[in-house]
Amino acid sequence: MAVLGVILARAGSKGLPDKCVLPLAGRPVIVYTFQHARQSRRLTDTLLTTDSARAAALARAEGITVVERPPELATDTARVDDVVRHAVSAWESARSAIADIVVVLYGNVPVRADGVIDRCIDLLLSSGCDSVRSVAPVTKQHPDWIHRLEGDRLIQFRPNSIHRRQDLEPLYYHDGAVVVVTRRALFAAAGQPDPHAFFGADRRAIVGREEDTVDIDTPADFYRAEAAIRLRAEAIAKRPAGGSAAPSFTAVLNCGSGHEQR
Repeated sequence: MAVLGVILARAGSKGLPDKCVLPLAGRPVIVYTFQHARQSRRLTDTLLTTDSARAAALARAEGITVVERPPELATDTARVDDVVRHAVSAWESARSAIADIVVVLYGNVPVRADGVIDRCIDLLLSSGCDSVRSVAPVTKQHPDWIHRLEGDRLIQFRPNSIHRRQDLEPLYYHDGAVVVVTRRALFAAAGQPDPHAFFGADRRAIVGREEDTVDIDTPADFYRAEAAIRLRAEAIAKRPAGGSAAPSFTAVLNCGSGHEQR
């Protein structure tokens, strides 16, 4: 069974141009995703689709196949599923093979939970579903605590009287760490107007924590990722040989603070 990792990186980000190759804690941002892909037990091959010459050079140095992304698929309006289908088709043509499962990894996500890629693939295989995404709980920006504005007047998005976090309905957002889809679902959605159609009919999720993933879109995200990486490295360095896994970014920050961890 061929399980193909497709790493996405675009040079033309408006917030942080070529953010995937910016230096982060001693290495380019995208190199962390290369490392995550290498650590996967389930991925049988990995490629990078990009219009960034710098990202392509980094991938080739790591022995990762590069698919040159055409200009029409490198705009901020290009659909992810179109980009992924183009990359998969190029890989299949070059290999004379078929990718049974496609794993989408964004190159601007340098922080992922250990093992999350394989957990998503394992769920897709065991359930027979069309797609699996990594998700995290919605916290302070829950719809029941969101308002519209009419002038300066607050209008509840969903009328309610909930004031305790514990009473909020559990809701989840895709954190950007991993998307796993079957080839069948991915290519069946070609030409459909719904940009989410490639997730298929049976959509599943692996639930993580809010702090497990950092998706870099802004300068603030960049510094948050740097802090998470440095704190994790320090925790691992201090861990006794054979000790348990390093604590999460939030756990390290909250250690001894007396604050409730969200």
